[in-house]
Amino acid sequence: MSQPNFEGKKKALELAITHIEKQFGQGSIMSLGKHSTTRAISVIKTGALSLDVALGIGGVPRGRIVEIYGPESSGKSTLATHVVANAQKMGGLAAYI
Repeated sequence: MSQPNFEGKKKALELAITHIEKQFGQGSIMSLGKHSTTRAISVIKTGALSLDVALGIGGVPRGRIVEIYGPESSGKSTLATHVVANAQKMGGLAAYI
């Protein structure tokens, strides 16, 4: 990849992220390895410690729409029901669509 092309794509990405955060609020986009240590993010545990660690914040962000996707029989429904159950244990509301 040529350097000028990379810089153009990087600038376009930064512009898109700025636009999304302006429209939906700070923290609406979370990049792997770039989470803020100054602002605590409220999370809902997934029920799988290794997944919570891999997500980088200890679970799925509370109060956000979370999309879970993958191949058939990969555990998407099980994961979703665990997250909903944990949200309810914390006194919250959750929808599984």
